[in-house]
Amino acid sequence: MSSASDNLDMPYRTLGRTGRRVSAIGLGGSHIGFKNQTDALSVRIIRTAIDRGITFLDNSWDYHEGASEIRMGKALQDGYRDKVFLMTKIDGRSKSEASRQLDESLRRLRTDCIDLVQHHEILRFEDPHRIFDEEGAQAALLEARQAGKLRYIGFTGHKDPRIHLYTLDVAREHGFTFDTVQMPLNVMDAHYRSFAQLVVPRLLRDNIGVLAMKSLANGIILRSGTVTPIECLHYALNLPTSVVITGIDSLEILEQALEAARTFRPMTDADVAQLLAKTASAASHGEFELFKTSSLFDATTTHPEWLGDEPERLQRLMPA
Repeated sequence: MSSASDNLDMPYRTLGRTGRRVSAIGLGGSHIGFKNQTDALSVRIIRTAIDRGITFLDNSWDYHEGASEIRMGKALQDGYRDKVFLMTKIDGRSKSEASRQLDESLRRLRTDCIDLVQHHEILRFEDPHRIFDEEGAQAALLEARQAGKLRYIGFTGHKDPRIHLYTLDVAREHGFTFDTVQMPLNVMDAHYRSFAQLVVPRLLRDNIGVLAMKSLANGIILRSGTVTPIECLHYALNLPTSVVITGIDSLEILEQALEAARTFRPMTDADVAQLLAKTASAASHGEFELFKTSSLFDATTTHPEWLGDEPERLQRLMPA
């Protein structure tokens, strides 16, 4: 990736231990794969975002049956690939399934190397054990990194901060430190099973890049009637985040994200307290964070086949 150009409207931050400078706002990959928009519009959104200073691009192998990666791959032709820090995610827990998904992502994205690949949807306490098994997905990513197919490794999850902390512990037991961790960080999170309170301090201690997602929870937070989109984005930007990844499915929403970046100023403690007071009641039971309190956002629960097989040595332990 070429160095970020001087863009007065877009702040840039260091991505944890990677040392890479990336835009404080990242373009979410799910929204550019929606079926109700054309390939041409998606390409235009992505390229306009890059032209306006966004350098961090999010994606996943499972978004819209590959449509998000395919569209992003098209957008990154004609010199755009060199301007961005490209991230995608894989669902496979087994080594073979993770390898297959990664190679498919590389083909769709039309690149020889993805800057950051993350283990996606770490939602269960058994997930880190499957990943770090000798037949697990981490072995596939380490081999891919050695082969030059990827640069950095992280993980994502949206269910419970305790699962994030446990995953970090399991990684440490295996002598590995993640480069990045992605999680929900928003004005509701502060009041209910808070990733900001429980996970972020650990990441800062270990110099792991903090990737925020669901700052508006796909618009669900706005239905509470307590906050505006700009307030949501400003709050997430005010946390010690490396990138705030936000869904952008139109040029108008892109302008909203860019406006949030342009107008952001560090908030005082009083500003934060006032904003969180507005959301305290609505947030108290996770009603507007359905990714924590329901399975509606759990793609790997709907499609367990994406995870791959359990390790053979464990299957052999099961009674006949």
